[in-house]
Amino acid sequence: MRLRKADLRARVNADYALRFDAGALTSYAGLELVRRYFRTLDLAAILRRHLDGRLPGTDFGIASLVLLLLALIITGGRRLRHLLFFEGDPLVLRLCGLRRLPTARTVGRWLAQMTCKTLAALHRVNEEIAARAIERAGVSRLTIDIDGTVVSTGLQVERAQRGYNPHHRKVPSYYPITAYEAGSGQILRVLNRSGNVHDGKASMGFLRDLFAQIQATLPGRRAIEFRMDGAFFRRDVINLIEGKKAEYAIKVPFYRWVGLKDLIRANRVWDRVENGIDCFEEDIMLAPWKRCLRVVIYRKRVGHESPKNYQLDLFDPSDGHWEYSAVVTNKTLTGRNLWSYMCGRGCHEKILAELKSGYAFDCIPTMKYAANGAWQILNVLAFNLMRGMQATTTAVTREIGKSRNCGYVFETIQTIRYTWLRRAGIVARPGGRAVLDVGNNDAVRLRFERIADRLAEAA
Repeated sequence: MRLRKADLRARVNADYALRFDAGALTSYAGLELVRRYFRTLDLAAILRRHLDGRLPGTDFGIASLVLLLLALIITGGRRLRHLLFFEGDPLVLRLCGLRRLPTARTVGRWLAQMTCKTLAALHRVNEEIAARAIERAGVSRLTIDIDGTVVSTGLQVERAQRGYNPHHRKVPSYYPITAYEAGSGQILRVLNRSGNVHDGKASMGFLRDLFAQIQATLPGRRAIEFRMDGAFFRRDVINLIEGKKAEYAIKVPFYRWVGLKDLIRANRVWDRVENGIDCFEEDIMLAPWKRCLRVVIYRKRVGHESPKNYQLDLFDPSDGHWEYSAVVTNKTLTGRNLWSYMCGRGCHEKILAELKSGYAFDCIPTMKYAANGAWQILNVLAFNLMRGMQATTTAVTREIGKSRNCGYVFETIQTIRYTWLRRAGIVARPGGRAVLDVGNNDAVRLRFERIADRLAEAA
């Protein structure tokens, strides 16, 4: 049925007068659903069990302050001063279990009291949440991507150093490292580091802690496999992984002592991987390490000269232009399947991008190193909680393929905020019973009802 134009258009004659006295309004109606999910996890009890007596004390309660920071991160806050805009919001108070909210200065001072020893308690909270999500997903093989990322800081931030920052080389930075489990979409662990560390050399303690975490929280005979970039091509890293009976696939840099260029020059037979990509494999003897490793070498046809100048002498202008790469592995995959497997590592880059853009991972809330490390752990915890909530309610499952991708199709946090989390609402009390009214919109009603029903089933 075609409607009249007069039924579609409306005339605006004047501005609304503003009023600021209604106390039951909320800008985050979706937090009620988040609170229900936290209740199914008994998150408040988990926080008290791991954090009480280990984090700095506060009159507001440690669990309440952690829940407040999680609410800030989940709803899109990027600075502690954004807590000012939570003032008077009934759903934020309800989520945190508070009658009034602390000021941003109070929260900042509480964070500044953190020490590196107290961060272990926050790690244990994230370990339990991630382990529960992995158990629920039914993941039998842990596919773990290890990578670091750069977070730029101010000049006066504690333990920030100039180092590996490809876009701002003179800017002090942190270089946190993360472990992402691809099958469940959970981040197992994060560790803040100064910006001048070597990604591979500084990862040994992190990897040992990660193995200890898996043994403690995910007992059983799960197969473990790692995907890493060229910074982790080190003898100590490979020896540690092999000593733990785990599998690995690590990119190999074109170091002269490895001898990859000579192998490529001498090779005459390439196996086809897919259109424009070929490979061959060799068992190479690394004299400095006194051991032999299986290496698969790939070439990819490109329509331009490669920016990797150290490989230019491998190119034959009459044969087109190629980019070369290599992977060392102890897996039994063929060269074709290994290519697909390593391509799945790109999902970790997207996760890091979402952490920075959606969860304020790249923000520096204080000048203290330990406090900033705590902020990063809380970011990862918020990410894991929202991923776990989606897996329980709205996420569509899919088959894990050769690339070892995630078993769920997740929405980004930006989509979640737009569709239901930041929905405006009003708390009314018809008949004396509190009711959250989110307006008459069919799409919003269906989304809220679906999530509420799934959470009721999971309770």
